[in-house]
Amino acid sequence: MESRPQVISSQERFSGRVFRVRTDDVVFDDGATARLDIVEHPGSYAVIATPSKNMLVLVKQYRHAVGRELWEIPAGTAEPGESVEAGALRELAEETGYRAGASQIIGSFYVTPGFCDEIMHFVHADRLAAGESSPDEDERIVVQNFTIDEMQKLVRDGKIADAKTLIALMWLHASRE
Repeated sequence: MESRPQVISSQERFSGRVFRVRTDDVVFDDGATARLDIVEHPGSYAVIATPSKNMLVLVKQYRHAVGRELWEIPAGTAEPGESVEAGALRELAEETGYRAGASQIIGSFYVTPGFCDEIMHFVHADRLAAGESSPDEDERIVVQNFTIDEMQKLVRDGKIADAKTLIALMWLHASRE
């Protein structure tokens, strides 16, 4: 296996509210060089919230980057110093109002490792109690519970089209068997 390339230089190109962008010049073991653009992201949480065995909580939001509304599992950006479970349950409460009586970390994955360091942590939340939501000022969220069969129709109709929610649906299928 090839070793890690040596970073010759690194320059910040952009720093925003959610992420930063830097350009690294690197040299590989064989002497070849490359310029790589990297998006730095603090990480995120995705919550598979199940009010009952065959139901899942979804939120509908307009996603400006793709120019349309999507149904998704609740998710959001990590805050400094918070644990995975605490952050995921914070996002669940903020976006949906639900508080979880129980939760379990399922796993993590890199969202787009070719150019971004974001890692997304999945948490299963159940024994839900309804409460008041407190979405961020830029969020306009509709909350609704769906059966797994209803979610499959949303996938077929293109209304669920993001990776985290598709992964959540696969996890639910696997956990039912």
